[in-house]
Amino acid sequence: MSPVVTTAGRRKRMCLGLRPMQWEIVGRSHSRMWERCVVVESVLVSAGQARAVGVNAGQYVHVVDVEGGQVGDLFAFAAADESEFASAEHTRVEIRKLFPRPGDPVLTNRRRPIPFVTGDTSPGRHDMLYAACDPVRYALLGAGAAHRSCAENLREALRDRGRQAPMVPQPLNIFMDVRPQPDGTLVSHPTSSRPGDYIAFRAAQDCLIVLSSCPMDIVPISSGGISPLQLEVYQRART
Repeated sequence: MSPVVTTAGRRKRMCLGLRPMQWEIVGRSHSRMWERCVVVESVLVSAGQARAVGVNAGQYVHVVDVEGGQVGDLFAFAAADESEFASAEHTRVEIRKLFPRPGDPVLTNRRRPIPFVTGDTSPGRHDMLYAACDPVRYALLGAGAAHRSCAENLREALRDRGRQAPMVPQPLNIFMDVRPQPDGTLVSHPTSSRPGDYIAFRAAQDCLIVLSSCPMDIVPISSGGISPLQLEVYQRART
């Protein structure tokens, strides 16, 4: 299991504003209300693996592409009930888009916001069409039984927290570039996210966030090999 990175120096660097990730638009209204935040927890998600973080309502979560070119599968579960989870299909209906943008909610399977998207420094493509990779997918692609997958990564990360999901939801595929064509086909491109790019969320309810650094190394969705991601949890600074 990867270590949690929460050094005092890192917290100080974030709070001093040497990195723009502490400033976000709050909520769906685009009211341009800005908040100053401090780091609560920072977790390195090792290449091809997954980690989970608990997030309180009102806190912020940033998914950071550490080295650039890495896709991540993001899952979110209501803290009180794992049968309520972030749902790509319900979100697409609500926002009427293929990719969420700042100000958009991510809805659960009960049509309640679980986080809002509050910021994005990446090219902005975060697929909501593809299912999480799983052992059957890799078997069909000719990979061995030991190949890691986002579905198994999710189960493993939840077990580490003493939790269990009733199913593997369709994830929000962070930084994944899938483009519908005029003839209705789907074409996936290697992600164009750069080192340090991030997408930011504000939790609308207490939740458990799971992020898998996607181990897909057969279909070229990540560029430059499988690499780590970072999960960072923020809260408003006291004034």
